[in-house]
Amino acid sequence: MDRVRSARTVVVRHRRGFAASADAVVWVLAMVAGAAVRVGGMPRRLGPEFVLVLAVAVAVQLAGGYLTGLYRGRWRSATFEETFGLTVVWFAASCTAILVNLAFPDRPFPIGATMTGSVLAGAGMVLVRGLWRMQFERGRRPNVTGRRVVVFGAGEGGALAIRAMMTDPTSQYVPVALLDDGPGKARRSIHGVRVMGDRNALAEVATQTSAEVLLIAVPSARSSLVRELSQAGLAAGLEVRILPRPRDLPSDFTVSSIAKVTENDLLGRDEVTVDLGTIVRFVTGRRVLVTGAGGSIGSELCRQLVAFGAERVYMLDRDESGLHGVQLSIEGRALLDSDALIVADIRDRDRMRTLLAEIRPDVVFHAAALKHLPLLERHPIEGLKTNVWGTENVLEAALAAGVGRFVNVSTDKAADPESVLGATKLIAERMTARAAAASGWPYVSVRFGNVLGSRGSVVPTFREQIAHGGPVTVTDPEVTRYFMTIPEAVRLVIQAGALGEPGETMILDMGEPVRIADLARQMIDSIDPDVELVFTGLRPGEKLHEVLVSETDRLAPSEHERIFRTTVSPLANGFALGLPDLLGGDEVKRLLIAVATDGGSQRVEGLA
Repeated sequence: MDRVRSARTVVVRHRRGFAASADAVVWVLAMVAGAAVRVGGMPRRLGPEFVLVLAVAVAVQLAGGYLTGLYRGRWRSATFEETFGLTVVWFAASCTAILVNLAFPDRPFPIGATMTGSVLAGAGMVLVRGLWRMQFERGRRPNVTGRRVVVFGAGEGGALAIRAMMTDPTSQYVPVALLDDGPGKARRSIHGVRVMGDRNALAEVATQTSAEVLLIAVPSARSSLVRELSQAGLAAGLEVRILPRPRDLPSDFTVSSIAKVTENDLLGRDEVTVDLGTIVRFVTGRRVLVTGAGGSIGSELCRQLVAFGAERVYMLDRDESGLHGVQLSIEGRALLDSDALIVADIRDRDRMRTLLAEIRPDVVFHAAALKHLPLLERHPIEGLKTNVWGTENVLEAALAAGVGRFVNVSTDKAADPESVLGATKLIAERMTARAAAASGWPYVSVRFGNVLGSRGSVVPTFREQIAHGGPVTVTDPEVTRYFMTIPEAVRLVIQAGALGEPGETMILDMGEPVRIADLARQMIDSIDPDVELVFTGLRPGEKLHEVLVSETDRLAPSEHERIFRTTVSPLANGFALGLPDLLGGDEVKRLLIAVATDGGSQRVEGLA
């Protein structure tokens, strides 16, 4: 065995020279066999004419192979590219040999001998390469004691994964079965691994093959399919792995690219593309201010605006640590020495006016807000101060500074609001519409649901609870929410900002809502199945199911298929909301919802 391995190592090390030598030998044997076939047996003497024809064929083969890269490692052995290159060189060698044979006036041996020999030579060279490839890959196959894998997907993704597992001697995975829902793939076999059924056969196939891992090898799989297969795999006692999505799939795919299923895979929707041309025209060369720049959405806005070529991105936040993080993520350093970093509070009306008058941005993305619903239910006055009065301060300053475009980042909770958060954000949408009506400028709002992985959202919360041994807490077994990844949401926010007309609220299509309990169970099963799941009941102001569109909204399409337009009624001029100290939290909440939905007076005198 050691001698075989040593011989294989020598051949691999000098494979280019061996390939050329093997082709020369094949030509000699093929031409001799061709001559023998044509004369009814092995000729006793091969004349100089035959030797000349053979020499010409071998010479053209070797020279053509070298010039085309066939013998210089241009292609992997037995690939389509190498076989095509080999065919071209073989055809040239065959034609040259036949022409030389035809040049002899007395034809010392039949032209058919040369033609037969050429055909045998071509077949022989292909056969040698096929046998070499089989032997080479057999020598690189992983140890049969590796983890046994059922691969779902008999398409290009499955072939890529199986090839990587079968040709990597260090691979910890050994593919033992394929599954695919396509009826045309029922008899398919890839590298000896055959399709044994569709997704419904997973549990049975896992038992038959003693599999330990399920690999979802469909890079473009919808999140609903990933969730279904993940649940089925976990129920069958399998660890679940997945191939990266097409945008993340490396060109040099290896076994190490196979990863665990993440929350992005479970919740991510079909990838949404944006019109980069529109975004670049909207952003490039412009001065942009981002409020709330240290937050999840604000920091990603800053990163993408810089990447899209904004002339200057001013980053405003009252959180010093947030500004430190966003500068580090953009510049790779965080000295906090840039004029683009602004520590300020949007509640400070005079400060906002002074700042915007100084920097005079062309565009403002207003992402600063208090967003945690339960806290705002307990402290509604704080939501009013930041989300309402703070937004009004930024809007007034923007109008005074001549800002040409304003994008207010809103939330799905503004649709038919039942919470302080939803009411304050709807008021902010209506104030933005009022500013647009007064100026005629494209001041717009963008409304969307939860973003995956933002600070304080369910995914990092669940992960932290699982890490500490649980329990994982969910409010209600039936509660659902919309989710979108942060980069995707921000791309669409910028796109919507570029498309929006004065006073419009742009609503992002968030796909299908996700049941939070299902997400929690999947995370528990994939990390620590012993952790308990506990339901705590809906909190004040929470909805069982969020909506992006209220009953009064009238949707219209935009130039982007995933962005829709609606309008909210502008808040009347002269809006001011003062709250006397005697009002309690419930009264403040009712008042905010009434103002947001035009269900009450828009002016309440009292303590401003």
